Amino acid sequence: MSDNAVGDEFIAALGGFCRELRAEGLRLGTHDVMTLCETMGPLDPTDMVDLYWGGRTCLVHRREDIATYHEVFRRYFLSGHNPVARLVKVRAHADAPREESVVAFEVPATDPPHEDERPDETALGLMASNVATLRSKSFSDCTFAEREALRRIMRRVRLRPPLRRTRRTRPGPRGAQPDLRRTVSGALRTQGELVHLSWRARRVRARPVVLILDISGSMADHSRSLLQFAWGTRRVNQRVEVFAFGTRLTHLTKALNTRSLDDAMNRAAREVLDWEGGTRIGAAITEFVARWGRRGMARGAIVVICSDGFDRGDPETLSDGMERLGRLAHRVVWLTPHAASGRAFEPTSLGMIVAAPHVDVFGSCHDLAGLEEFAALLPTLA
Repeated sequence: MSDNAVGDEFIAALGGFCRELRAEGLRLGTHDVMTLCETMGPLDPTDMVDLYWGGRTCLVHRREDIATYHEVFRRYFLSGHNPVARLVKVRAHADAPREESVVAFEVPATDPPHEDERPDETALGLMASNVATLRSKSFSDCTFAEREALRRIMRRVRLRPPLRRTRRTRPGPRGAQPDLRRTVSGALRTQGELVHLSWRARRVRARPVVLILDISGSMADHSRSLLQFAWGTRRVNQRVEVFAFGTRLTHLTKALNTRSLDDAMNRAAREVLDWEGGTRIGAAITEFVARWGRRGMARGAIVVICSDGFDRGDPETLSDGMERLGRLAHRVVWLTPHAASGRAFEPTSLGMIVAAPHVDVFGSCHDLAGLEEFAALLPTLA
């Protein structure tokens, strides 16, 4: 089947989907259908994740319509009479045997497939992976296909740092300091009569975030996923700084400053010389404080250390470094793969026991659910 034929069939399928939504009560016009077709043009029509979110973005205009859209999408695209099944088979034949095309998608479970159902439809995500299971599955236990699925989901995790008031001011409707220049300027326009009093309010800025990632041998099963998470957060927030350490500290912010994740991983691999080696947490923290922290990077920042705490260095060095870091940073957060998401955590490794008095919050980087919990917690660390 040619690309033009595939495109025509896909547009017809989208038109039928919009008719189903209208029948269920959604208010859709011709411009909504045209916007959806333009949005899905550069995307993969056989990717259920792109198809779902593209349609939801273009076609759902009210919060109360989300449940209806969800049900119609499941019935229309994931039932036994899928209108894009032919497209999926064409893409499956073209892409085989690429295992990474399998993606995860969170939809209600469909009816069990019939015995005569062809397996091509399940191989490309029509019987999609359970995202809830992937979120709670350890990074170390994931297969290659599951890692690729998690990579796609992880791109949607957004870090929203807490806000802080700066010393600088700006014009505002109210505030603690009067704006004399604007007040006098306004009075001159009314023949010297003071009609309106102008004010200046404190400016508000997001706190910087510093990620310090352990890439030693004991963190080998988690380090790549954590770097992917750091790359995604850096893409949406330029105030995020990224460091990696094993036996030495490496500044990776510039290496991750690229649009391609694979390119970012390759550049990070070239920068890091001690990948999957030993661990010297205390020396890394001390170097960060002396070289970058005192110069302003850690002042008022949220510093996040992702490590299992297995330190081969001097515990006194780690204690001194964490104490200095705690005095500079606004909050110090420690994420460990040994903590389960949603549960209280007690440090057990020597490094974490030494660092615990200087850590404000402990969290989990064991799985995607732990990283999502940290992302939800971050705005509250004001």
